[in-house]
Amino acid sequence: MAEPSVIAIANQKGGVGKTTTAINLGAALAMAGHQTILIDLDPQGNASTGLGIEVEQRNKTVYDLLAGPDSLQDCQVQTDIENLTVVPATPDLSSADVDLAQVKDRTRLLRRKLDEAPRDSVILIDCPPALGLLTVNAMVAADAVLVPLQAEFYALEGLSQLLSTVKHVRQSGNPNLRVNGVLLTMSDYRNNLSQQVEADARATLGDLVFTTVIPRNVRVSEAPSFAQPVLLYDPASKGSLAYRQFAAEFAARLKLANEVA
Repeated sequence: MAEPSVIAIANQKGGVGKTTTAINLGAALAMAGHQTILIDLDPQGNASTGLGIEVEQRNKTVYDLLAGPDSLQDCQVQTDIENLTVVPATPDLSSADVDLAQVKDRTRLLRRKLDEAPRDSVILIDCPPALGLLTVNAMVAADAVLVPLQAEFYALEGLSQLLSTVKHVRQSGNPNLRVNGVLLTMSDYRNNLSQQVEADARATLGDLVFTTVIPRNVRVSEAPSFAQPVLLYDPASKGSLAYRQFAAEFAARLKLANEVA
């Protein structure tokens, strides 16, 4: 049996499809038979809401996992999708940077709790849109970072800041951290700018950029308001097909045992 695979999904810029990617990648992997745990590390709690986890179901949250004695098992909530659980977030998490500032080894809190993760599981961490203590905890705990990148003008500038944080974490807390890949999101092929950003990203980053590109798709935008991944909300939509294709590419890159259907 393999060790768990821990992937931090990070971009300090908001609105780039980070949480949407976490939800739909988690759903696609779970549907393919991989035991998947989504850790919602964003105080907005959108990944929890987008998978149908009501506020009253969030008795134990990621804050309890980081700051208390609770185990990973204690804090998981089962979703409507078999093989997919969530460690939910609530707005309490927004004070974590301050609350945990004096805690010993504060950048390793999440890593310690993930030591008890089931073998062969995939753990996806939806990071907040900032490079603070929560994101650093995710990167110290992770094997790799997945970067969703919106196909827009300033995308690559923000990426360089994120990559320097990865480098810093590698030097200070997790020498094995690597970048799993860059996923282009919200792309509109009718738009010259989207095409130009994709060309620039591939020229700059080469094979790090996944072949699959997630298109701008109204069904993807609608799905969260129905508290569902787009894979359930509209399985035949362009967005669903793209996320399923991406999940297969992601699984192959991680060398997960069975391919995503």
